[in-house]
Amino acid sequence: MECDAKLLDRVPTGKPPFSLGDIKKAVPKHCFQRSLLRSSAYLLVDLLGVAILFYLTRFVEIVAPPGIFQWMLWGAYWIAQGCVATGLWVIAHECGHRAFSDYAGVDNAVGFVIHSCLLVPFFSWKYSHARHHANNGSIHRDEVFVPKEKDGLSALTPFLQHTPGRIFSILFMLTLGWPSYLLLNVSGRKYPRLASHFDPNSPIFNRREKLQIVASDLGLLAVSAGLIYLGWSAGFVWLLKVYGVPLMIVNAWLVTITYLQHTHVALPHYADSEWDWIRGALVTVDRDYGILNTIFHHITDTHVVHHFFSSMPHYHAQEATAAVRSVLGRYYLCDKTPVLVAIWREYKDCVFVEPDAAGEGIMWYKNSLTS
Repeated sequence: MECDAKLLDRVPTGKPPFSLGDIKKAVPKHCFQRSLLRSSAYLLVDLLGVAILFYLTRFVEIVAPPGIFQWMLWGAYWIAQGCVATGLWVIAHECGHRAFSDYAGVDNAVGFVIHSCLLVPFFSWKYSHARHHANNGSIHRDEVFVPKEKDGLSALTPFLQHTPGRIFSILFMLTLGWPSYLLLNVSGRKYPRLASHFDPNSPIFNRREKLQIVASDLGLLAVSAGLIYLGWSAGFVWLLKVYGVPLMIVNAWLVTITYLQHTHVALPHYADSEWDWIRGALVTVDRDYGILNTIFHHITDTHVVHHFFSSMPHYHAQEATAAVRSVLGRYYLCDKTPVLVAIWREYKDCVFVEPDAAGEGIMWYKNSLTS
């Protein structure tokens, strides 16, 4: 992946000289075709990877005597299983976008099972995520990692700008960020009352979606009951080793990927007076995760095109990205900064958003509390 943008340059904010139709014309037609067979093959490869890694845990305590080497083997398992299961998460994410197949029932069934097994309320997340795609870049209507305006900052912000506070914030995001978002809508859109992905009456959802929110909750209850039974039968320490820790790594990757896709000092955010869908869709950045791009099914390095064509399957996204870059020009942002460096930098530089001049509807990330 080549990235031409100068990382400190702001992307343009004027009305783009291209339309959605222009972008679509640049993409080969076959990129919009979904294949149930091909999508299922990717799913089976991921499931096979999870199964093989799980099977290998049977030998960890046989191969290595208790001690540091045994813990190193467990650590290798946790990292590998967490990464492979993140790929499974991405496939379920595609099901939520109707990118897995041409059959809505198949997509919902596959996504529901996978996400439930990863303790994600499938339909609840599907609907809130669709609203994120519909309102990306809007300072008031986006659904995830919505930046704060300066007057909405917490009293703790000055502390969180220093190294210990920044470390605390990053660790919180990586460990509790995802469950906090699902349960309490932390970092999400402001609603007039408590918003939770587990509440059928949450303001996130409309009346027609209530029954599916209940179905999501029932799926989680069923999986949770199964996990409790497994823990009771085989031991909760064993369950934590083979399932709990890899799941925490999945959650850490999920929030890392999402945060870095939508947080960059070169990206604007828009008030209602300026926002439109195309400029909003451009408020995202492609990142390079090396070999993990493949394991994560390229949700990392093709996210810009994903925001334009969310029902496009991942196995066409690289070709589509290459095709649209010449159309998007300077509106396209790609950053090859190593992931850990990028997290640290964005937490340092992207503290809040405000316009360059009072009354403007285009807001930029800033970090100085004294100006």
